[in-house]
Amino acid sequence: MSGSGASSGPDPTAPIAVTSGEPAGIGPDICLALAQSELADRVVVLGDREMLEDRARKLGVRVRLREPGASVPDSIACLHLPLSYACRAGALDRRSARYVISLLDRAVAGCKAGEFAALVTAPVHKGIINDDGIPFVGHTEYLAERTGAARAVMMLVGGGLRVALATTHLPLKDVPRALTRDGLERTIRILCNELTARFGISAPRVLVAGLNPHGGEGGYFGREEIEVISPVVEKLRGEGLRLNGPLPADTLFVPDRLAGADCVLAMYHDQGLPVLKYASFGRGVNVTLGLPMIRTSVDHGTAIDVAGTGRAQADSLVEAVETAIGMAQAEARSTR
Repeated sequence: MSGSGASSGPDPTAPIAVTSGEPAGIGPDICLALAQSELADRVVVLGDREMLEDRARKLGVRVRLREPGASVPDSIACLHLPLSYACRAGALDRRSARYVISLLDRAVAGCKAGEFAALVTAPVHKGIINDDGIPFVGHTEYLAERTGAARAVMMLVGGGLRVALATTHLPLKDVPRALTRDGLERTIRILCNELTARFGISAPRVLVAGLNPHGGEGGYFGREEIEVISPVVEKLRGEGLRLNGPLPADTLFVPDRLAGADCVLAMYHDQGLPVLKYASFGRGVNVTLGLPMIRTSVDHGTAIDVAGTGRAQADSLVEAVETAIGMAQAEARSTR
């Protein structure tokens, strides 16, 4: 099966790069919390060291930052990338935009070089990045561009569910036009390939949602099921992929159906993700499939109003790091 871009796989013993994200948000807070976890020795936090140390003081957290590769007890590795200004928690400033992008670019370079086994991203503020003149739709799209991936697929994991998306960050009115046979076929191939290569599922079972209410009601509510989704599902099922659909989205997430599935493929962002986030919010993980590297992320935003208050929860980041480690190990096994 083709389309993933995954090849020989990362060294699963290499550290995990964790970008600290928007400095005015909770990204630094939750990255510092990793120092108190059992994962501290597995990660390298990318960020401005002075900013991170200042945030630790504000939070009243005792954290020792060390150089990557150094051996310092009770510490966490920090790869220093400088901010151009003194950032305050909760105070957005568009000068952070280029800094945030530099974190991503350095992490991507490290993953390509084998320095890191995977990339885990703390949240960024899309508005601030765009306000500084940098077109940025989201991590998924940016990382696909930076790595030359032909297509990236967003999948969230949590609450016992996996939900992937056929389209990502689009206005709802643009979804039908973006949903094409070719694009959907490539998405399904990537999804099934990586469920096998990076999650260790030998023959993944995927529930494919329809687009329209009641699956289009035989074309009465829309013809995308008839003209786009069904032909692709039938073609790939004929090749041996275990697909079921298109299914009406309002009855797709019922226990009996989910019990027989490894993943759900939703047609657009808000069709599938509200269900998963209801089941897992605060512990969900965002996974980007189709890249020549492993990338996971938290399932929440920058929470500017919470930054620096001590109320930020790092559960989702911990889950994202653990998921990245597991994916690297599974990929290493699959390429032996």
